[in-house]
Amino acid sequence: MAGMFLLATMLFSSGTILGQKKEIMVRLSEIEIYPEYVSQYKAILKEESSASVKLEPGVLAIFPMSQKNDSTQIRIIEMYQDKDSYQLHLKTPHFQKYKTTTLKMVKSLKLVDMNAIDPESMKMLFRKMEE
Repeated sequence: MAGMFLLATMLFSSGTILGQKKEIMVRLSEIEIYPEYVSQYKAILKEESSASVKLEPGVLAIFPMSQKNDSTQIRIIEMYQDKDSYQLHLKTPHFQKYKTTTLKMVKSLKLVDMNAIDPESMKMLFRKMEE
């Protein structure tokens, strides 16, 4: 048993698996909501994003926003510790509730995976928020 723990520690230490560094997953969700559902959708989204950040260690940030001049246009910056954390997020009860209750409210959805240009600055952002 101790040998398995040592092996797991070696494989997963420093965010690496067998020498491969796990990368933070960043995604931009571009969502258009039908106008009659905007306030209801925002309330459900606020509940889901808050639960995700509070309850899931692998969720670094879920930051929902709406365009100033068009409240039907929602953008969400999502940051996960890695792709595995994202996959776990999709299976949580709060995400499943969000997805099923808002399905009829969404006119369009586009998920855009992003690459961080300066990941070191991203780390500083989180440190600054703690100050």
